[in-house]
This record gives sequence, C-alpha cells and structure tokens, in this order.
Amino acid sequence: MGAPARVARALILAAVFTCAACGLVYELALVALGSYLVGDSVTQASIVLSVMVFAMGIGSLLAKPLQKHAAAAFAIVEGALALVGGLSVLALYAAFSWLDLYVPALVVVSFAVGALIGAEIPLLMTLLQKIRRQDAGSAVADLFAADYVGALIGGLAFPFVLLPTFGHVKGALLVGVVNAVAGVAVVLWLFRRRLGRLARVGIGLGMVAVLAVLGTTYALADRIEVTARQALFQDPIALAKDTPYQEIVITRKVTLAGITDLRLFLNGDLQFSSVDEYRYHESLVHPLMSGPHGNVLILGGGDGLALREVLRYPDVRSATLVELDPEMLHLARTYGPLVALNHRSFEDPRAHTVNADAFTWLRGQTRRFDAVIVDMPDPDDVPTAKLYSVEFYGLVKRVLAPGGRMVVQSGSPYFAPKSFWSIEKSIAAAGLATTPYHVDVPSFGDWGFTLASPTAKPPALGLSPDAPPLRFLDPSVLQAASVFPKDRRSRDVGVNTLVHPRLVQYEGQEWKDS
Repeated sequence: MGAPARVARALILAAVFTCAACGLVYELALVALGSYLVGDSVTQASIVLSVMVFAMGIGSLLAKPLQKHAAAAFAIVEGALALVGGLSVLALYAAFSWLDLYVPALVVVSFAVGALIGAEIPLLMTLLQKIRRQDAGSAVADLFAADYVGALIGGLAFPFVLLPTFGHVKGALLVGVVNAVAGVAVVLWLFRRRLGRLARVGIGLGMVAVLAVLGTTYALADRIEVTARQALFQDPIALAKDTPYQEIVITRKVTLAGITDLRLFLNGDLQFSSVDEYRYHESLVHPLMSGPHGNVLILGGGDGLALREVLRYPDVRSATLVELDPEMLHLARTYGPLVALNHRSFEDPRAHTVNADAFTWLRGQTRRFDAVIVDMPDPDDVPTAKLYSVEFYGLVKRVLAPGGRMVVQSGSPYFAPKSFWSIEKSIAAAGLATTPYHVDVPSFGDWGFTLASPTAKPPALGLSPDAPPLRFLDPSVLQAASVFPKDRRSRDVGVNTLVHPRLVQYEGQEWKDS
C-alpha cells in the first residue's frame, strides 16, 4: 500500500460515502419509476425496500468467505453493482413496455442491487482493518457514519439534482459510472501491492468494460427510452417529459378523415383526447357555473381546458388555477397544439396561476371563492388520494363563499363504481350536500362528476341562462345524467381519509379487473 495509513483510511471512508450515496439513489430510482409506471407508490416502495433490505442481509452473509480476498472481491462487487444499478431503470422500463413483467423484474433487480449493497460493508470493514487495526466499535462507528452521511447526500441529490437534470434513465447510468470509479479505482490504487499482476489487470479491464457499457448505454439512452415509451402508446408520441412530479406524454394522430387526435397522458393515464374532450370539460364546468361564479378556483387542470370553459363567461372576474407541476403549465402556455386547444386561456388577464400542492395551498388560504373545480388525476396512489380525502374537501368547503359550490371529477361509475361512490361519500362526509352525475365520453367511457354545496339541499343540475353555446350539454342531457342504472347505483363503500386512503385500494382493484 503506497499511501500513508491516515490518507488510505480517508479514501476508504470516502469510497464508503460515495457508494452509500449511489446505493440510495438506486433504491429511490426504483421506487420513483414504479410510482410513475404503475401508481400506488406505497406498494412500490414496500416491494423495493423490503426486498432490498432482505437481500442486503443475504449479501452480507455471502460476503463472509470473500474476506480473505477483500480488495479484489470489493472491486468486483462494486463493478457488478455499478452495472446492475446503472442499468436497472432502463431494464425495468423495457420489461414494463415490451414484456409486461414489471413486478417480477422489479423483485429480481431489487434483490440483485440489495445483495450487492449488503456485500459492501463486511468487505469494507476488512479493508479498513487491513490499513490499520482498530477497535471494532470505533471501526464500525467510522464506517457507518460515512455510510449514513453518504445516504443523506444521495437521498437529496436524487430528487433535486439527478431527476430534474438527467431524468430517470440517464441519472441511474451516471450514478453507475460514479459507483464504478469510486469503488474500483480506489481499490486499484490503495491495494495495488496486495493484488497480483493478473488480478490488477483483470480488475482494470473489468472497470473499463463496465464504464464502456454504461457510457454506450448513456449515449443511446434517449433512443432506447423513446422506443420503449412508444411501445406503451397506440399513437405516435409527439412530446415526452419526465418531471420531478410525473411523466408527461402527448401523442398526436391524424385520421384518414383529416381529424387530429391529440392526447395527454400523465404517468400513463389518459387525461384527454382532443376529439371528445369538450364533452368532459363541458360536463365538469358548466353545471357548476349555473351558480355564483364571479371568483373561480381550479385545482389541477394544468392543461388549461377547464380554464378555457370558465373564461367563456364574461362575468367571471377572476379565475385562479393551482397546479403542482410547473412543466405542465409551461407546456399549456407554449406547446402549440395544446395552446390552440385551450384557446390561449392563460393569456386572459382574469387568469392567475399558482405552482403549489393544492392541499398545502388550501391550508393557508383565506380568500373565498364562488365556484371551485377539482380536476385532479385519478387517485391511484397515496399522494393523489389525499386530494380526494374528507380532509381535503373540508379545506375546500372552508374557502367557499356563501352560496358557493364545488364540482369534482369522480372517475367512472361503470368501470370503478366503488371509487366513484367513495368519492361522493367522502364529499358528503365533509359536510357538503352532493349531486352525482355521469355522461358518456368516448375516450373514457361512462364518466362521473359530483356537484356539491355546503347546504342542506343537494344542488340542482342545470345550466346558467348566460351559458355560452355548448356542443354537448343541454338541459335534457343533464336531466338524464343524474340517473344511474340499478347495477351502478350507490353501494356500501368506505370514505377516503388521510389515515385510511381506501381509494387507492378501490382504484387498483377495479381498474385491474375492468
């Protein structure tokens, strides 16, 4: 060993720090990818973390016989971890897109990454003691201090640096490169005299091979990702963005009749089709606007289509839209086809936007609104389900002006009846009288909404006398919309709360069975 003991120990602890940061990034990347592709972030996190922790224990046991050749073994483990971890996101994305084997692949990848991470600590402890013998307690304290601080840095770097700057796939590949250099290069330098010539050459060539694979994949990542993503969508992808909050995909198809079908998907879930979105947005907005609507609040709806319908009323003085993802608002303002569809609604001087989580924003809000539109994605994971909770509707009720009303997109009473009626029941549990209704939107099927007001009497469905010309809704359609078939009427379901997010379970089961 050519370096002084103090320098060598510092370099080993720096390797521990770096490898721990890389390991946590792999974990978080797998959890985040699962929530993007499958939803239900709690389930995805549980699978990844439980399998990885179990595998770490297995990896630690398997590393015991390797301690006799700790330096070479550690270099091999780090090279393998860099390769498996770096390619993990891309491999899982491919498994989801082409093979429909996401969950089995997730378990296998999580186990492999966890086992390799688990093998690190025993080997690092052995290397640390080879540099200078130390009391076991002090050595463990030093090792775990570096490990935990590294995990902190990795945990913060993933959402704030890697994901927004490089995206899921390239971020994991880049971390793999760092992992390989930190783990293998340090060993080659510090323990080169303890390694035979053949071992040094083999480890060096192995590191070069790992870096070559990761580098080549990084160069091809965009092309591979586009190909894999396209396999998930029937129509050609016109735009795709990975944000810290979601995956945004817009597809565009022109039919033989010359009709353009623009579709927006968030985390793989269809949000609208330009062919029939007017049915959805007219049904969402105009029954609400038959009541007071001087000051309107829109929660969600970052595409600007609900805002477009609201601003068709000249007597609307102010329309405030609260959207979590700034990239969605940016696209709604600048992406030509979407701007044309929302009629440049964000340029109207009455329109005001807020980048914030709707739940948090409502808690600090003192302003009152005459009409509130809740246009959120379906609640198929816990973070979204809180926006359909009794507590959330209680916050909305608090910001309603006297005589004010709220409307909530409530999913499909045909494909997901338990979810639909749970939303209606949760709104009622917040002290609001409800009027559920549903219409046919060909791209979605039978789709439902809930109109609500803080009064004893359920609000009546109707259209304002000054409603603009509509393509779909009229009084007879609204009258029929309030009638539900016998097999889709209210059923015995639980309310959705922050503590008991029942909607996640209902949504996952019903859409899986549909």
